[in-house]
Amino acid sequence: MYDLRVRGVHNLSSLDWAGLSPTAGLSDQDVRRLLDPEDVVYAIERGFGPEYESFVAPVRQHVETRDGVFLSMPCYNRATGRLGVKFVAVARQASTATVQASYVLFDPASAEPQMLVAANWLTDLRTAAASFLATKFLARKDARVLGIYGTGRQARAHLEVFTGLRKFESVLICGVTSESSRRFIKNFCREPDVPAEAVEAEECARRADIICTCTTAPTPLFDGRLLRPGAHLNLVGAFQPDCREVDSHTISRARVVVDTYAGALSEAGDLLVPMREGVIAREHVLADLHEVVTRKASVRQTSEDITVFKSVGCGLEDLAVAELLAAKLGPGK
Repeated sequence: MYDLRVRGVHNLSSLDWAGLSPTAGLSDQDVRRLLDPEDVVYAIERGFGPEYESFVAPVRQHVETRDGVFLSMPCYNRATGRLGVKFVAVARQASTATVQASYVLFDPASAEPQMLVAANWLTDLRTAAASFLATKFLARKDARVLGIYGTGRQARAHLEVFTGLRKFESVLICGVTSESSRRFIKNFCREPDVPAEAVEAEECARRADIICTCTTAPTPLFDGRLLRPGAHLNLVGAFQPDCREVDSHTISRARVVVDTYAGALSEAGDLLVPMREGVIAREHVLADLHEVVTRKASVRQTSEDITVFKSVGCGLEDLAVAELLAAKLGPGK
């Protein structure tokens, strides 16, 4: 499995920084060029690990709008004095871009913007990096088949991060239709040594060792009784109390970790629905990502355990990545 060693910001001299102005705004293309997935995983590992107590990240605010929901996600780093807020618009219409995000680093004393960032790729990448980090601690070391539900931006980010940082024997893609799965494979599955297949939902659940659900589905994608013993799941798509990507059987079988207790236990339908049904109790959630990264909690007990990481996203992840961007842009940014 990929080993995350201590790393610093690197390869700055090989990049062309001319024309980049953080106060004028960084585009998604700028962010993609500046951020290395390995650095992002490590920045989030530090944030949930030794630097965790430095971050102040309130639960995000939801505002219902005419077109969907608007989210604001602030976070302050007491160690660095950085204050950032991510703003996210989530559209109701499935035919439109589901998520659009922007990020702003502020001077906490004056409220003056210091760095403006188009945050679609930042969000996609940090979410996939958090999934990869959880997988590092929760999945079996011999896991070799990656299954991805979804064919949108999050699916692409998870594909890039996971196949870039860990070796797989095969990748299974399950979109809404077989055609969308095949198109996704044609466009994005370009690693010649990793065969990719378009599969139906049941086959993906049955064969995959590591599963990433990256969809906007409001109801479960598969029957949890199909999961193979020892599987690990990263659930990232659903973030509202009545929406879920997996069924109650999946959750009841699994040893469950969340990114943050406050966010997951107020937003994650994957957990809240089975709690309301009486299938699980609050104690079924065994740890948050901080406790896993710092090894305060040991979640996987046997090779047969099914593990679940439920992610709704948090401001700590965004600020950790924004600070990485600021460091790459140079002093004073």
